[in-house]
Formats: sequence, structure tokens, C-alpha cells
Amino acid sequence: MTDSAPSGGRVAPDEVGRVSRPDHRSTDVVVLGGGVAGLVAALECARLGLGVSVLEQSDRPGGCVGRIEVDGLALDAGAESFATRNDSVSKLVERLGLADAVESPNPAGAWLVWGDRGGRRAARLPRTGVLGIPANPLGEDVRAIIGWGGAWRAWRDRITPILKIGRAERLGPLVRQRMGDAVLDRLVTPISAGVYSTDPDDLDVDVVAPGLNEAMTRAGSLSGGVAQLVEARRAGGAVLGLRGGMHTLVDALTAELARFGAEVRTGVRATALERRSAAEADGSAPTWRAIGEAVPTEAGAQRGEPTDDGGAAASLTIDARFAIVATPAHVSRALLEGIAPADALAEDWPAAASVELVTLVLDAPELDAAPRGTGVLVAAGTPGVTAKALTHSSAKWPWLAESAGGRHVVRLSYGRAGVASPLEGLDDEAVAELALRDASALLGVELDASRLRAHGRSAWRDALSQAAVGQRDRVRALEAAIEHDEDLALAGSWVAGTGLASVVPHAIEAAERIRRRSLRPAEDA
Repeated sequence: MTDSAPSGGRVAPDEVGRVSRPDHRSTDVVVLGGGVAGLVAALECARLGLGVSVLEQSDRPGGCVGRIEVDGLALDAGAESFATRNDSVSKLVERLGLADAVESPNPAGAWLVWGDRGGRRAARLPRTGVLGIPANPLGEDVRAIIGWGGAWRAWRDRITPILKIGRAERLGPLVRQRMGDAVLDRLVTPISAGVYSTDPDDLDVDVVAPGLNEAMTRAGSLSGGVAQLVEARRAGGAVLGLRGGMHTLVDALTAELARFGAEVRTGVRATALERRSAAEADGSAPTWRAIGEAVPTEAGAQRGEPTDDGGAAASLTIDARFAIVATPAHVSRALLEGIAPADALAEDWPAAASVELVTLVLDAPELDAAPRGTGVLVAAGTPGVTAKALTHSSAKWPWLAESAGGRHVVRLSYGRAGVASPLEGLDDEAVAELALRDASALLGVELDASRLRAHGRSAWRDALSQAAVGQRDRVRALEAAIEHDEDLALAGSWVAGTGLASVVPHAIEAAERIRRRSLRPAEDA
């Protein structure tokens, strides 16, 4: 470093490990964050012949497309499928040689469990709807959940004129006004909590249901607009998976990165990104300096990659021509301090949701009939249930049923936006006991501890959904504020949106931004 301090951001000092042995190197592109967004962007750059280094703080890349080993089974610890609303993920899968591994889920569908007069009721979720909003409010499957009273209230939407033609901003108030509380509370809220971990009152209609505002105006009702969107859906299933689990996508990405000579460093937390000062750079010199610290293991040792002398590097500095920031939102904002204008970072951003998944492997022949289809969504306030959703994974995915060999794999999800995690402070034994009790209640099958072969848990503490009202505008303002930094790009779900179908094409666009800049003559730098 020179006396002329470079501009840039740092993660707070109390969030990093101790420095003992430095490691300094240079490359073309440094990617901060080794989730799928970072890996995809890195691969696109590596394919161009650019040198790439990826820094990932966990001991395994992939982010929320993770893997967990339970009872000898390699299972998904996060995302287990991808949406088919565009072909971006399918094309990536094909390029990685995984096209033959694509698999459709069991079409049996999911159920809903809700509270009723101090007890619980269960019914299949309606199939024709958008985010739980029914296209046919009087349908039998809708009435089974909200009753005749709720159905008639929802049907009034069809005969109530839309007096003001404009754009509905928030999903919750729109559904409440047009269809009533029963549809909102029993149908829409469980789905929004399961998909976005966010209350529907805070969801942006244009983000979570693109085209609904326009369809509603054309049809003259909310249910009519939903019917138009349902009719326009792509043929085939809404989601697909991979035989062996979605985590095999990460394995394929890392293998391809290795083939192109890219470096993926795990166990290294990005703590600072600095634009090198004019005194340090000379036109062709690296523009960015990224600093990382090795993440201590539970035993206190450093996890950094070995250095030439055989020791573990506790500090890593990488100078690069280009930088891609693909870390979670709160880390990215800290790294961008001093790079992005202060007013673009000063907005009040929503708190990230804390979501924890608990996977159970069971010996339970009673589940062979899949009594709740492929899973269950849970209405808030359902008595005797803490989980917000359950996936009967071995009933949903044929490949897993085959691999499990008669065992059943069940995954429960905990955590809602704005509420402390119900698993906070619980040890593994207490978590397994709670999850087993919830699984019994949701599946309608008595499951005691003797049925539990093994369990695992994985937590995602920093899930910030772009679907919250105002968040897309905040992200766009930030992206616009750094637009002049053509050698810098952002990636990840907090800027792209929820799901691989949003993250993958956005990461490819981020890499394309770097590609365009890399092709310019050096004198334009």
C-alpha cells in the first residue's frame, strides 16, 4: 500500500479472523463470493481466456445450492430445483454435460395445513393459481380450504369493477381488497412465506407476479388476470431438478472452472475491495485490490490454502483488472463503501431473512403412500406446528426414492421474515425432536424417535429478497451509481431476484459486462 489511501470498503474488523501469514497474487478477474452466481460469472470470464480467482468464505462453494450428507445420502442443503420460466438454467445444465440428468418432480403436488377451531386441517393446494391466488374462486379445491363463505367473497372480485386503472404495488393489500382475508391468509401467505420468506404485504406485485397488473386490467378482475397468466404459462412443469441433486450443478461448475484454469479459494472471507490509487496504477496495471482473511475452523485453526512454504495463508491479497462482487447483500454493501456513492448505500434496506432447513431420514413405511403428496405448506398460526413448510423429498424426486432404498427423506423449513428463528439456541438433539414432532403433525403419521435414522441442519442467515417493495428500486439505484465503473460488476440473488432462473442469466450479464471492457484497448482504461 502507498501513502495515498485507495478508495474501497471493508467488512467490520470484528467479523474477520486474525492475520498471521500473507499471500499476495495477481489475476485478471477477482470474484468475491463462490455461490452459483459467482461461479457462473467466473466460468463465463474463464471461457474468454481471462485469469480468474474466486474467494468463498465457506469450506465448500455453491452458496444456497449446497450439499449435506445424512445417513450416507448426498442431499441438497438448499435449492432442490430450478424454475423453467426461462431457459437460462437449462442451457447452463446442457453446457455442463448434465442434460441427461434433468428430472421432473412427482406431479402429485403439495398440500396445505392450517388451523381450525383449535385443531388442524389439511387439503391439497389448488393447481390453477398464481402465488395462491385462485383463477377459479369457486373451484372445489379452493372451497376445501377457504369454505363457501371465503369462496363467495373471493368470487365478488369477478363482478366488482376495477374502478382505477393503475398498478397495484403490494401483493397483500391487492388480494385482501379484491378477494378477502381467507384467500390471503390461507392461500397466498403460506406460499409467499415458503418461496420468499416475506409477508405478502411487503411483496412487490411486479416482481413476484410479472404481468399480473396488465392482465388484471385486461380481464377486469384479479382472478381473471390470474387465469390469463395461467393460460400463458410455458408447457411442461414449472420446475425441474437434477438426478443426484441440484448440488451436482456446483460440482460441474467447479470442475469446468478447473478445466479452464480458474482458481476457487474456499475458507477465505472477502474483507475489503479497494480501487487502486493513481499512484499505484499505470494504465495496464490491476485496477482492484481484494483482501481476504482465512476463516477460522471450530478448533481455531486457519482454513486458508497452503502457501509455498507449506503453511496456511491467513491473509490473501489479490490485484485484478476486474472485480465481480457476488457476496450476500450485507457483505456486498460493506465492500462497496468508498466505491459506490454514499447515498446509494444509505437507503434503509430490509433485514435479511433467517431460514434454517432440517433434513430427516426416516424408517417409516407409513409414508410409502405419500399421504401429503410432495410436501406441505403451513398457514401462519397453525397450532402445534413450528415449521413453515415441509418437503417429502423422497416422494417428490424419483432419483432420491431409488437412492434411499426404502428410507424416507423429509425436509422442514423454519424462519419467517421479521421474526427470530424458532431454532435459535437449540442444540441438534432439540432441533431433531422438534422437526420430528412437526413432521408427524404435517404428514398425519405418528413418527417417534425410533423412526429417525439421522438428521442434518443447514442455515441461511443472509437471504435478502429482491421481491420486497422498494428493494428492486434500491438495487437499480445502486447499479446505476456504479455504472461508470465498467470494470466492476454485481451478481447474486439480492440484485438478480430469487431463484436460479433469475440468478444465472444475471450472472452471465455481469460477466458480459467484464468481457466488453476486457476487449477495449488498454489506452481506454
